[in-house]
Amino acid sequence: MKRTSTLTVAFILSLFTLNAAVGGDRPNILYLYVDDMGWGAIGPNGQFERKAQGLPHLITPNLDRLAREGVNFARSYGATVCSPARSSQQTGFHQGHTFADRNDPDNAKKAIRTDDLTMGDVLSKAGYVTGYWGKWGYGGSANKDPYPEILNIQTLPTSHGYEHVVAELHHVRAHTFFQPTLWKAPASPGARGGLELVPNSMSRFANNKLYPETPALQSHKKYPEIAYCDDVYSFAALDFIRVQAQNYNTTGQPFFGLLAAQVPHAPFDEVEQLPEWDKAYRGMPWWGDLSDMAKQWAAMITRIDGHFGNLLAALEDPNGDGDTSDSVADKTLIVFQSDNGGPGNEGSRVEFAANGVLSGQKGRIQEGGIRVPTLMRLPKAFSSRSRLKPGTTSDKVIDVTDLLPTFSELAGVDAPLGIDGVSIAPTLTGKGHQRSREFLIHEAGNGQSIIRGKMKLVRSKDKLTLFDLKADPGESTDVAGSRKALVKTMKDLLIAERATEPKGFANTYHHWIGGSGRAILDAGNWSDYIYENEGIRYMTDDGGPSDSWIARIESSERTDTTVVVDSNVDFLGLGVRGGQGRQTVVVQRGAVLGGRNEIRVGDNASLRLQGGSLTSMRWVNIDEGGALEGSGEVVAEVINEGELAPASRAGSALKITGDYWETDGSSLVVTLRDSKATALEVGGVALLSGALKVVVDGSFPKASGTQRTILSSAHAIAGRFSNEGGEVVAEDGTRFRIRYRNTSVSLEAL
Repeated sequence: MKRTSTLTVAFILSLFTLNAAVGGDRPNILYLYVDDMGWGAIGPNGQFERKAQGLPHLITPNLDRLAREGVNFARSYGATVCSPARSSQQTGFHQGHTFADRNDPDNAKKAIRTDDLTMGDVLSKAGYVTGYWGKWGYGGSANKDPYPEILNIQTLPTSHGYEHVVAELHHVRAHTFFQPTLWKAPASPGARGGLELVPNSMSRFANNKLYPETPALQSHKKYPEIAYCDDVYSFAALDFIRVQAQNYNTTGQPFFGLLAAQVPHAPFDEVEQLPEWDKAYRGMPWWGDLSDMAKQWAAMITRIDGHFGNLLAALEDPNGDGDTSDSVADKTLIVFQSDNGGPGNEGSRVEFAANGVLSGQKGRIQEGGIRVPTLMRLPKAFSSRSRLKPGTTSDKVIDVTDLLPTFSELAGVDAPLGIDGVSIAPTLTGKGHQRSREFLIHEAGNGQSIIRGKMKLVRSKDKLTLFDLKADPGESTDVAGSRKALVKTMKDLLIAERATEPKGFANTYHHWIGGSGRAILDAGNWSDYIYENEGIRYMTDDGGPSDSWIARIESSERTDTTVVVDSNVDFLGLGVRGGQGRQTVVVQRGAVLGGRNEIRVGDNASLRLQGGSLTSMRWVNIDEGGALEGSGEVVAEVINEGELAPASRAGSALKITGDYWETDGSSLVVTLRDSKATALEVGGVALLSGALKVVVDGSFPKASGTQRTILSSAHAIAGRFSNEGGEVVAEDGTRFRIRYRNTSVSLEAL
């Protein structure tokens, strides 16, 4: 009987490597997330132009300010509907791998599992104070009476690192803005899941003396007894920001807050129950000509924009005394984003052009369903060196899954293993190496899509269509007939990414339970994965390794242990890490070890190639304290934060087909022998910044002037090793001068 994987969040997080001290250079993060606001509903994507033309336009002065002071990501993607958008946002997995790939009613009770690491998990472990306010969507019942129930503790925000919460757990209960009760944390002692159900009233969640009258007007005599939910969420967030900003100034402890507004999701007409609901638009010459739905939709957005203004003001003056010397605005990353595209109603889509020039709407695989408005305002410390300048629009393709690894990197911790998202922190900060992302995957009721650069393939029930999004953002012209080879390549990738799997499919988590010297492919050496809750079993995976596994090989022994790869094997993500003893994975000749999204070699661990191969669609990451050694082929990008040690024997070079790049503190260890063989061959660009170390074999001729090529590259050499004076001294005292050429590096004995 095999043991079942019961990895806890705390255990997995304990394996992360902290890369930065608490506070200091780590930014606070404020994430403003709205529901169903189309791509064209912000200024730089269309509303500025509509205003200039005298057409109906949204009044959003605070989002306009973020656009002026930040960056507009014009090719940012979410998901097609609410549940998968939030699941992908929190876990970093796209819809082919995350449990919630559609608005399945069952998602509400099982979408985010114990083993899934969320933004809250990662940032809380990194030392951030965390808060979540608004539509969560998981873990509670859909009861329409005031007393819903908690159905699954595993999937609650409080089970995933969020300390301060005011939320609606079930998305159907978020289909009103006047829900009589909401879930809150911190909770009273003994509250199930750390949440308690409390009445929805403004007085419970806001210190009214601190806040401007608009947009909530909560002190107005006609304000409803049951509060408008987004007012409550926003004021709870405002309380948090004021307190934590002052705490940051005192202790240096950063904070992360996520305001997940229900606005501007339907129902639209409920906004009319609020006093002065349309005040901002009165006097506009076109206001009277709009439909009721268009007016309501616009008023909802302007209302939440006012709340955003309160939050921005709190960052600038945390204690509200008029003195901004305590401002944390320049130390805070602000992200604004929608979960999916705008709805299909004419009030928003036609009268306000909510989806701009894009085709389709929420729920569809077309750009209008998945491309979302996204603004980011960078901390001042980033602005001078960032590759993105304030007030500009970027065409960089990003996805909602990229935010978890981005926040992780900014917080100084590793992102969860094997996720689909790719950090854009280097682009934001101008520091480090920006890893590439080959494609994006999305699913919808009318098909699936894959986006690579400017090209988008859509797989529907009966056909494949291909669009050039740069020339044709409205997806009006199918070019599949003239690009058949590209269509096949993209279709194969789409299917391999599990985008066509039925509902309920998801990645699974496993850890090594076999002894030293055992074979990696044997199912008996791995834990089973079982996902169950309150007697209901949702998933079981008790077979051998597959490319939907997030797998860990971690030594629990005092002595060194080895795992043998003697046959081809694939994972979605593979992590190797040592304990008291060193953990080594040996890839024998002819065998291929694959990690579709990632292979990560952690502390006190080695990945040793004995003529075998490593493959990844993305990268092999050698963490600090880890090592990649031996000879063979690596079909991936290699990021060296630890040690790379090629075998350096005749006919047995270490070949990297992609880019190779080093971080400060890493090392490349080269052994020189009588052979003139190159130790390391790089097929892409080699970005050097670590230390070069040399071991001289007794057979190596040490005569002055003897030269050996140690690294050859098909493309380019960038950077330099950190060795002082451009020289390296071998262990036996032999000195070498390092010589750099355009495509190679050699050593000359002195």
